[in-house]
Amino acid sequence: MTESKDPSKQRKKFMSAPLHRLTKLMSVHLSKELREKYNKRAVPVRKGDTVKVLRGEFRGIQGKVINVDRKRKRIFIENVTRKKVDGSTVNVPIHVSNVMITQLNLDDKYRKTLLEGGRKALIEWKVRG
Repeated sequence: MTESKDPSKQRKKFMSAPLHRLTKLMSVHLSKELREKYNKRAVPVRKGDTVKVLRGEFRGIQGKVINVDRKRKRIFIENVTRKKVDGSTVNVPIHVSNVMITQLNLDDKYRKTLLEGGRKALIEWKVRG
């Protein structure tokens, strides 16, 4: 992210990063099974991935990602809701560092190729069309 090791500079760089860079910065750790299968530690989170909350009030809850808010650097998960005073329920935003991906959404061929073969396979995939 930045060459400095100063924590305040690291935070500033993350908080002021442009939206197109936040995709990669909002990567989430994979479960042990997925890590062994794809030889990757973390991948950017997407709508449709199944995640498990590891920390906080909703620890242990597993659900699908229904929205990724890059601007606020949070994700919204089904079954992670809070009741408001007026009786309605709202989704609670969870920071990406507090979750782990347990099942990937592989509907996108581009993402599947990137996960299975890495950058070389992706370049070949683009050339083939």
